[in-house]
Amino acid sequence: MRSVVLVSLAAAIGNMLQGWDNATIAGAVIYIKKEFHLEKEPKIEGLIVAMSLIGATMITTFSGPVSDRVGRRSMLILSSLLYFLSSIVMFWSPNVYVLLFARLLDGFGIGLAVTLVPVYISETAPSEIRGLLNTFPQFCGSGGMFLSYCLVFGMSLQESPSWRLMLGVLSIPSVIYFLLAAFFLPESPRWLASKGRMEEARQVLQRLRGREDVSGELALLVEGLGVGKDTSIEEYVIGPDNEVSEGGHELPRKDQIKLYGPEDGQSWMAKPVKGQSSLALASRQGSMLTRGASLLDPIVTLFGSIHEKLPSENINSSTSSRSMIFPNMGSVVGLTGRHESQWDPERNNDDSSEHDESLNSPLLSPQTTEPGSVGNMQRRQSSLFMANVGETATATSIGGGWQLAWKYNDKVGADGHKVNGGLQKMYIHEESAKNNNNTGFSRRGSLLSFHTEAGVPDQGHGYIQAAALVSQASMIPGNKGETAMLPKEVKAGPGWRELKEPGVKRALMVGVGLQILQQFAGINGVMYYTPQILKETGVSSLLTNLGIGAESASLLISTLTTLLMLPCILVSMRLMDVSGRRSLLLSTIPILTLSLLTLVIGSLVKLGGTTNALISTASIMVYLSCFVMGFGAIPNILCSEIFPTSVRGLCITICALTFWICNIIVTYTLPVMLKSLGLAGVFGIYACVCTVAWVFVYLKVPETKGMPLEVISEFFSVGAKHQDAASFVSL
Repeated sequence: MRSVVLVSLAAAIGNMLQGWDNATIAGAVIYIKKEFHLEKEPKIEGLIVAMSLIGATMITTFSGPVSDRVGRRSMLILSSLLYFLSSIVMFWSPNVYVLLFARLLDGFGIGLAVTLVPVYISETAPSEIRGLLNTFPQFCGSGGMFLSYCLVFGMSLQESPSWRLMLGVLSIPSVIYFLLAAFFLPESPRWLASKGRMEEARQVLQRLRGREDVSGELALLVEGLGVGKDTSIEEYVIGPDNEVSEGGHELPRKDQIKLYGPEDGQSWMAKPVKGQSSLALASRQGSMLTRGASLLDPIVTLFGSIHEKLPSENINSSTSSRSMIFPNMGSVVGLTGRHESQWDPERNNDDSSEHDESLNSPLLSPQTTEPGSVGNMQRRQSSLFMANVGETATATSIGGGWQLAWKYNDKVGADGHKVNGGLQKMYIHEESAKNNNNTGFSRRGSLLSFHTEAGVPDQGHGYIQAAALVSQASMIPGNKGETAMLPKEVKAGPGWRELKEPGVKRALMVGVGLQILQQFAGINGVMYYTPQILKETGVSSLLTNLGIGAESASLLISTLTTLLMLPCILVSMRLMDVSGRRSLLLSTIPILTLSLLTLVIGSLVKLGGTTNALISTASIMVYLSCFVMGFGAIPNILCSEIFPTSVRGLCITICALTFWICNIIVTYTLPVMLKSLGLAGVFGIYACVCTVAWVFVYLKVPETKGMPLEVISEFFSVGAKHQDAASFVSL
């Protein structure tokens, strides 16, 4: 995973430059105000700081849709150029108006980086460590602030500090960012797949994953281009596709269907069952909760079935031997040898143009059994089920224990032939064995084995039970034969109509809600009040006694505060894919509330100047530590995960606009609120918002750790459909 980690770190430099700029302007504005005589022009002073927010908001309005057209990498390169250009203009600024223009350009670069870096990392990262890698922007942003504060503090100790030099230094890391974005970062493989550039997507995946065989994940990228409209949850008992026994007799296949993998000859037999899988049980339970007027979103219940035990199983475990889905099962199927990838753009494509070569190459082609190959075929299909728990993902594995397969449904046209829409994709997740008489299958240790007796499969030992998300495939039969499958033609531009899909609307509600609550949870107020609190504790006086001026002391305090955040972000980085996003939010938001309430009490109850200041200081430190562990990074991480590929850029734009608009509102209303409501009133409101945020996360925000992006989108589609159906029934 070294390659994908380095790529994520390189992309996160854009966020480091944002943090660098935020800290630099906070120190430089002190000296800008003196040179341009802005002591009596507070509006101009505020505009110099706020112009980057305005620029970020402006460019965010179209950054997502444009990135859907030209690519994520291209927009990151543009961001680096804007950073560099703005820093040069700020260094040269002869007057305040040129400086305002430079700050606007700087805001453009910030807006592109903040909006698209999480998207880029999510689209390139494997699902198992996606949360960890998506914490890099938060860490790099805080690291950039710390480095910049150190630089500005050092320059402030000079006799005549130069604010132009403070702002112009940004050009150095901007050049590094440009070189990395232009010559090191690959394009997002999901964006390449959305444009039909499969060969390039395959090469990027091979580089990022460090292996040649990426056919399963490549197929997943194409299947994720659609928005799930007809997704259903089905349950199967799946076994090897031993088409012919060693004795040459066909095996019985009553009520069985054939599943196909992304590689040559990769197929299984599956029998639908009517048992209650964990996914189906969670879906039905969520629908019943909705009909019962419960506020808990069925999407939360559905996602939770992957990571947690359902309440009904905890209560009635003695009467049911069903176990939950293995969250870290690894690969259901293991390959004993290398198989030629079925998705090979250089194969079966001699009559295609170079531009359409990748798009028109066959992806799925079930292999028929040739005479004399029965033994080899049988051994090969049996070996597909020889897998140890936790082994490295194979061709069919798409991450998080999920597998990708396809099947034909029973739709037949008027002419008796299968219609093009008859192919369905399946996201399969193995469930633990039920050791009862109804299903009759079991799992032996960590190996799944297939045994036959007299040419007939022994169903007591040869199968696994799996729940599957089934929906229309993004493949159609090709021109090279009835069984050759090709990606459907890719649509150009963002799918505005797809925003009306229930799953997309539900995901937008989660993303927008988190962005609003994050900004109104009090982080700007706490950062604004920190220097005043530390001054009351006597820290400023101590630094002044050491010979450090008041302005330098203020910068040093901000430096130490930023330094405190870095180890906390490292802790959240470790927990993001272990405890999960939802769990971190539910654990840290109550601490934010308690910290804010402590600040309220400290401002109302006078225990003595030093005592009050010490309590307030401790509360602020706890607040900042917990904020960066949860609410600081997770909203952007979730927003980059929960939307389908076809509308991800558009939806991210909506969420990012919400972020910047709320940021501006909170920043400019804070002084007014402090004047009218006082410190206790402002922090009391923030504490109430944190309480609302906890309730919102508990009821509406699902756990997405370890799940492929495409599976997350399907889950939202299923959950939204069940809730809408339940709401209709309740009417």
